[in-house]
Amino acid sequence: MKLVRFTDTAGATDSAAKPGLVKGDAVVDISSVVAGLPASTPQMLMESIIDNFGSLRPEFEKLLESGASAPIASVKLRPPLPRPSKILCCIGNYWEHMQREAGPLNMFLKSPDAVIGDGDTVVLPNNTSPYMFQHEAELAIVFKGPAKDVSQADHKNAIFGYTCIIDVSARAEGRRTWRQGSWMGKSFDTFAPIGPCIVTADEIEDPNSLWVKFWNNGDLRHDYVTDDMEHRVPELIEFSTNIMTMNSGDLLSCGTNHEGLGPLQDGETGEIEIQGIGRLTIHVSDPLKRSWDRGIFMGEGSTNPEARAQQNK
Repeated sequence: MKLVRFTDTAGATDSAAKPGLVKGDAVVDISSVVAGLPASTPQMLMESIIDNFGSLRPEFEKLLESGASAPIASVKLRPPLPRPSKILCCIGNYWEHMQREAGPLNMFLKSPDAVIGDGDTVVLPNNTSPYMFQHEAELAIVFKGPAKDVSQADHKNAIFGYTCIIDVSARAEGRRTWRQGSWMGKSFDTFAPIGPCIVTADEIEDPNSLWVKFWNNGDLRHDYVTDDMEHRVPELIEFSTNIMTMNSGDLLSCGTNHEGLGPLQDGETGEIEIQGIGRLTIHVSDPLKRSWDRGIFMGEGSTNPEARAQQNK
């Protein structure tokens, strides 16, 4: 199943969003089924749906078969998880640049306040001057918790589903992020677009065999398969839950292949698509109207000599 949050009009506030299920090119409202769940916030409602999904599923299936639906094109999709308690992101985690040995598994926390959804706008900050702002198209795991000290053998027990995430990043030189840290250059407001839906885990046979693509103004940038992960999904689950408890609705972003990175700048439109999940569109606005040469800045396809020089340092 594909879970979404949506409003009937684009101008409605996120707090007015209703939970739904995707049915082809339409969305089915499931508010009537989940009305009795504890839900003091929109995020808590989604967490309650995750926690009770097994018992709710028969009613969801009935609605998908005979319930009223509305064309997806007629509604505004909202982030399927409006404010996860944690967004944990892998650093790198893909074989790239002809490397021969896997790098150490490492992660950082990205601000939950950075979340936006399909059709929303990434607003580049006006209070800093990093080298540039870049897109990172990534597969994200949605947890079913509480998950703590989960072994690789039991990793499926901790996964509710999957979604798309764009890890928008501010960078100073090459692959080093702003001020030499990870979370600061990645946690500006609007720097975590997620969606368009959450696909339940039973719909994805193998999360390490999904095609990930990203387009900037229609030009293909990222184009890789998740079987290139240095550290695969079972290891990511074991590693993360050994450090902290991952709760229902928390996200773990699996990293990206940096071959294909390029700048995001004012007026552009970005689209991420992951096989089996769907496509998420973002717009970009920059109050300072900065600009960089368009093209791929990481990998053999880089079109910018200065970026290639930085990359080779």
